[in-house]
Amino acid sequence: MLFEQTRHEIAELGRRLESEGLLNHTAGNISARVAPDLVAISPSSVPYPHIKAEDVVIVSTDGQVVEGHRRPSSELAMHLMMYQIRPDVGGVVHTHATHATTFAVLNEPIPAVHYEIAALAIDQVPVIPYATYGTQELAEQVRTAIGDANAAILANHGTIALGPTVAAAATFTQILEFLATVYYRARQVGKPVILPRDEIVRVREKFRQSALAMAAQAAAQSGS
Repeated sequence: MLFEQTRHEIAELGRRLESEGLLNHTAGNISARVAPDLVAISPSSVPYPHIKAEDVVIVSTDGQVVEGHRRPSSELAMHLMMYQIRPDVGGVVHTHATHATTFAVLNEPIPAVHYEIAALAIDQVPVIPYATYGTQELAEQVRTAIGDANAAILANHGTIALGPTVAAAATFTQILEFLATVYYRARQVGKPVILPRDEIVRVREKFRQSALAMAAQAAAQSGS
C-alpha cells in the first residue's frame, strides 16, 4: 500500500479530532502532501470511527485517483488548490467545529483576543466568502483570500487550517476553535479587549525562536 504510514496518520487523526469535538460523523476532511504531485485525503461519506488506512485515497495533484477503493473527499478541489498555491503546506484540515462555525454563520472574523492567534500567522482570522461546498468556486474563493494565513473561516460553512504537516494543520485547527470559543464566551459577559498587531508580530517571533530551539535540541539528541 502506497504511503501507508501517512494514511494511518490521517485515519487516526480523524478519530482523534472527532473525539475532541472538532469533526463529526462524515463532516470535514483531512489531507497530507505525500509527494510533489501526490496527496493522501480522507474518503467521502465514511464515518471517522470506521476509516482505516486503506480507505484513505491517494490522488494526483490534477485530481486523478492513484490508489484507493473509496471516493476522495468532496472537498478535494479545495485541498488540491491549497497545495498548488502554498508550497509550504504539507497538510490541510477542514472542519465544522462548533464555535468557529458560529462565526462563519455570522460572516464575522475572529480578532486577536488571545496571543495564540500568532501561531496562525495572522492578527485576525479572515472569513472566506461563501460558495457551495465541494465546488471549484469554493476552491477559488479560498485561493483568493487565504494569503499567508494558517487558518480561515469559510462563510456559512466551517474552517480550514493549513500546516507544514498534517499534524500541524490539526494543531492550528485546535487553536482556531480555542480562539473562537474564548471570543464567543467573552462576548457573553463583556467587551473583549483586542491585542494590537505589533504584539502579535512580537509573539509570532517568539514562537518562531522557540520552534528553532526545539528543532536544534532534537537534532542534537538524534546525533548523540
